[in-house]
Amino acid sequence: MSAPAGHAAASGLPVRAWVADRATVLTVLWFGALVAGTWPLVLAAAGPDLPLIGVVAHVSGMLAGYGVLVLLVLMARSPALERGIGADVLARWHGLAGRAVVGLVLLHAVGAVAAWAQLTGVGLLLGSWQVLGMPAMPAAAVGTVLMLVAAAASVRAARRTLRHETWHGLHLLMYLAVALGFAHMLAGPDLVGHRVLQICWALAYTHVAALLVRHRVLTPLRQAARHRMRVGGVRPEGPGVVSISVTGDHLAELHAEPGQFFRWRFLTPDLWRTAHPFSLSAAPTATELRLTVKALGDGSTDLQDVPVGTWVIAEGPYGAVTSARRSHRNVLLIAGGVGITPMRALFETLPLGPGEDLLLLYRARTPEELLFREELDAIAVRRGARVGYLLGAEREPLSAGGLQRMVPDLVDRDVYLCGSPGLTSAVRASLRTAGLPPGQLHEERFAF
Repeated sequence: MSAPAGHAAASGLPVRAWVADRATVLTVLWFGALVAGTWPLVLAAAGPDLPLIGVVAHVSGMLAGYGVLVLLVLMARSPALERGIGADVLARWHGLAGRAVVGLVLLHAVGAVAAWAQLTGVGLLLGSWQVLGMPAMPAAAVGTVLMLVAAAASVRAARRTLRHETWHGLHLLMYLAVALGFAHMLAGPDLVGHRVLQICWALAYTHVAALLVRHRVLTPLRQAARHRMRVGGVRPEGPGVVSISVTGDHLAELHAEPGQFFRWRFLTPDLWRTAHPFSLSAAPTATELRLTVKALGDGSTDLQDVPVGTWVIAEGPYGAVTSARRSHRNVLLIAGGVGITPMRALFETLPLGPGEDLLLLYRARTPEELLFREELDAIAVRRGARVGYLLGAEREPLSAGGLQRMVPDLVDRDVYLCGSPGLTSAVRASLRTAGLPPGQLHEERFAF
């Protein structure tokens, strides 16, 4: 979805390299799965008779190996994917694919043992021991155990009880699991003896590994050295909420856009281990980026008192909820609580031509919880835009009927949304009931 004519130029944004779209990426991924799953069937049809459970083991093994490749691509933080699809969507796809891969790995393991036992006439226990003695199998078995540990730590109930740092550390075991299982993939019967396929498989994994190293390690380090970011100031905005100004050199080279976020790593003894995703709460400049943080957990609470001068590594920018998603003349921004941060930046910068309307609806429980009120009022006056404050615990104003009364032309607008998971779920349902086409709703869900 592209911006209306003239909006890209009016925003002064640079011309970007290609970014992915969901339809193209999903088509490529499903085609790859079709090829990976079909190849063992071709071999089974052309080769000696193989029991059905053996065919299942081969197909599930190839699909699991391909699925691992997809998992790594989705989390490589490639700008083409992050800016074209959105980090939240990639994370949800990653979660779905992860569950599928774990299931396929278990199916492959059970099927391989059962097929070997059936072909050799030995019991399952002895068959398991014999299979473990095959080339590269001991390392693959250890990798499978590590994968299951990482998967167990990612179950929603487990994540609620684990500190983010602990969960992240356990999740990193997946990389070790992949490394341990890689030799088994190349030594498996579906690739062994097919040198071209082995080379292509190895090159695919090498390329994805290079993407991970480039975008998750080298790029942040290069940006840290180039931009030399530090905390320039910390300003209270409300109860438990502060805005942190990050200053640096050559920040315009980041090409950050309002609506995007960075993963911020503050280099203090207590904070350096975790990268926190926070949106820009003001339009970025060549010397300053601003984020706004509410104390919701240990990490964000510690950020309330981060010392001025602290060195910062900022990974990004990420996110696809920018002015480039706009497709209609009139725009509605809906924010709840601290979700005002990206909406405030968009409210300040979304191109606004003659006769176009920009309306921000900001919900908070009390007047004290409203953030940036003076800034928002000043922006509205300066730009000829509108802002409405919805106070109280009731969500009726954001029901389908309430939205239609406040915004009669709702279905003819682009809607940008950010807030707590409960609020955004309710508003999403209201917008759907009100008849807003799904393609006109733009949001980034951080609770993934």
